[in-house]
Amino acid sequence: MLHSLQFRWLNNLLGLFYPNLCLACGRNLPPRQEGICISCRYKLPKTNFHLEAENAFTERFWGRTPLQAGAAFLYFTKGGRAQRLIHHLKYEGKREVGAYLGQLYGRSLNEAPVFRETALILPVPLHPRKQHQRGYNQSALFARGLSESMGIPWLPNGLKRTAYTATQTKKSRLERFDNVEKAFMVPQPEKIKNQHVLLVDDVITTGATLEACALKILEIPGTKVSMATIAIAQ
Repeated sequence: MLHSLQFRWLNNLLGLFYPNLCLACGRNLPPRQEGICISCRYKLPKTNFHLEAENAFTERFWGRTPLQAGAAFLYFTKGGRAQRLIHHLKYEGKREVGAYLGQLYGRSLNEAPVFRETALILPVPLHPRKQHQRGYNQSALFARGLSESMGIPWLPNGLKRTAYTATQTKKSRLERFDNVEKAFMVPQPEKIKNQHVLLVDDVITTGATLEACALKILEIPGTKVSMATIAIAQ
């Protein structure tokens, strides 16, 4: 009994200096719980696209890129939980968000036969200058989480960004694609040959960046491409 009280006192004291907060709502988490609180996990705006062969994700690539499957974990809305999570991941150094969401979504993707057929996960890369500024690639953290829960390997540097492109904000789909069309390369094609690749990114808007990466992968003999993102912008 005394030991239990001491542990609780120590836990409360540590919580004052190192609060364990929900990554989605910012409220205190119960002891020994990490990531997202039960309430937020229940309220996450899940798409369930992985259960549908054709969905709002795959529609963005019709007539553009041959996909085996495509899905996003969450709907991205302004001020919503998905936006808060991605803001933490990209701009507040909360690296754990990427791996945590990858682990959650990987369990769901394992429910879909097509995604279970993927053999290698590749994250959309950042330009080295951008990655140096941020300190990490948020899509790579998501890829790592997916790899852990899906039980398939991932290659942090399977794709390389060779051009520092202008921001995609406020560009049309065609302008976005023109902006990134020649920005990527596959440095070691022998590692990707004959693989069903799961290409992953944080958010899909028009899909221009994912399309440019997929087309580079599909230049390699025997490859197939599926895609997954943390969120989809509506």
